[in-house]
Amino acid sequence: MILLDSILTWVMKKRMHQIELFMKYPDDVQDELLQKLLLTARHTEFGKAHRFDEIVNYDDFARQVPVHSYERMFPYVERMMKGEQNILWPTEIKWFSKSSGTTNARSKFIPISTESLEECHFKGGKDLYCIYINNNPDTKIFSGRGLALGGSHQINELDPSASSHYGDVSAVLMQNLPVWAQLIRTPSLEVALMSNWEEKIEKLARETTKVDVTHIAGVPTWTVLLLQRVMELEKKSVLEVWPNLEVFFHGAVAFSPYRSLFKALIPSDQMQYWETYNASEGFFGIQDQKGSEEMLLMLDYGIFYEFVPTEESDDENPSAIPLSEVEIGKNYAMVITTNAGLWRYNIGDTVKFTSKTPYRIKISGRTKHFINAFGEEVIIENAETAVTRACEITGAVITNFTAAPIYLEKNKRGGHEWIIEFHTVPRSLEEFTGILDDTLRKINSDYDAKRFHDLALVAPKVHQVPEGTFYNWMKKRGKLGGQNKVPRLSNSREYVDDILLLLK
Repeated sequence: MILLDSILTWVMKKRMHQIELFMKYPDDVQDELLQKLLLTARHTEFGKAHRFDEIVNYDDFARQVPVHSYERMFPYVERMMKGEQNILWPTEIKWFSKSSGTTNARSKFIPISTESLEECHFKGGKDLYCIYINNNPDTKIFSGRGLALGGSHQINELDPSASSHYGDVSAVLMQNLPVWAQLIRTPSLEVALMSNWEEKIEKLARETTKVDVTHIAGVPTWTVLLLQRVMELEKKSVLEVWPNLEVFFHGAVAFSPYRSLFKALIPSDQMQYWETYNASEGFFGIQDQKGSEEMLLMLDYGIFYEFVPTEESDDENPSAIPLSEVEIGKNYAMVITTNAGLWRYNIGDTVKFTSKTPYRIKISGRTKHFINAFGEEVIIENAETAVTRACEITGAVITNFTAAPIYLEKNKRGGHEWIIEFHTVPRSLEEFTGILDDTLRKINSDYDAKRFHDLALVAPKVHQVPEGTFYNWMKKRGKLGGQNKVPRLSNSREYVDDILLLLK
C-alpha cells in the first residue's frame, strides 16, 4: 500500500494544475465544452431534431433547445431503457441511475454513458482525493481503506433483451470502478451492492470492523446507523475501532444539522468533514477549502451549466442564463447539459453562488421542496439554518426532521408543523421551538411578515418523536438506504400526516 500511496498522491497533486486552469478561465472552458457536446451529438435523433449543426453560439443553443423537466425528457430515456441507441447521445447507453424520486412518488432513471462515468463521476472521485490531499499534504488517507456506503443495482426489468442495468448512482459507480479504486475501498462488492438495507448494515459493520478504515464516504443519515452498529458490535468507540479514521466525505443532504451528532459519535478535533455534490445526473461540486461550507463548481466534467431564477423554475419555458451571468447570493435552479445526453435538463436542485472568482456554490434546496402555503417562501436552507441554531442554543442533537403547513380552517389561522427526531433532546422543547421560530423570522422576511402579530401564521408546532421513527417510516415506504433522503419540507401534508399516523 505504501507504493500505491506514493503513486496516487503524485497523480492527485498533478491534477491540481488542471483544476486551477478552469478556476482561472471558467467561461472559456464552459464555451469550449458546449461546442464539443453539440459536435459529438449532432447526428443523434435529438441533435437532428434540434438542428445542432446550425448552432454557432450559446444564444443559438438557448433558442433551439428548450429547458427540459424530467417529464419532458422521459420519452427519450424510456426508449433508451428499452434498448434503442443514438437517441440522446451517440455512444451506447447501458447503465441508468435510479433516483429516489424525492420530487414525486415516481423514481427517475438517468442515462449514464461511458463518457459520463469516466470524465464526470470517476473524475470527480479522483478530484475529491486530489483537493483533500492539496489541503492536507501530510494525510495518510491511502495507508488504509475507504468505506463507501452504496446502493444496489439490478437488471433493467422494462426489457431484459436490452441488457441494460439500473441502480442507485453509488452502486452503478461501484460496479464499474477502475482497479485502483477497488484496491483502496471496503466492503466487498457483494456486500456493498446488497439491496436489503437492514441486512447490508449488519454485514457492513461486521466486515469493516476488521479493516483499517481511514475515510468514509456516504449520506450522513445512513452513515450514522452504521457507526452506531459498529460501536454496538465491538463495544468500543468509533476511533477505537478505526484509530486512523481522518475524514468523512458527505453529500446528498446538508451536513449542518448532523454536525453535532457526528461530533458525539467521533469526538475528535482532528476528524474532518468534506462536502461533495454528487447526484444521479453528475458530479458537480467539491469543497475545496478546510472548514468551508462552500463547494467549488467543477467545470471540466463534460457538463455545461445554466441557471434559472427560482421564481421562474416552474414555468413551462423558463429563461436560463449561462454561468457568466449569475449573481452572488441569488437562488437558482440548476440546468445541465451533459456527456450522457441530458440537454438543458432542470435537475430540481437550487443553489446559491457565494463567489464568482472562482465559482463556488452552496446547495439551497429543491425546486419542489419548500413551504409556501401563505406566501412565506420557506426553503430548505432556511429550515436547516433554524434547526441548527436551535440545537446549538438548547444543547439538542437531531437525527432527522420534516415540516409541512397547517392549513387555514374556520376560525383558525395557519402555521407550520414540524416532526423532529432527537438523538439528544433539548433542555426545553418550548425554548427550542421559540428559537426555531425566531431564527426563521430573522433570515426570511416573508416568514417574518406573516408571523407579525400572528397575522397569517401562528407559532410553529413541534412534535418530538422517538428515535427510530424516521427509519421505520422510510422502511414502510421502501426507501431505506442508498440515495434515499427524508424530505425536509413539503407544501402538502402528505409526509407529516403519514408519520403521525405511524405513531398512533
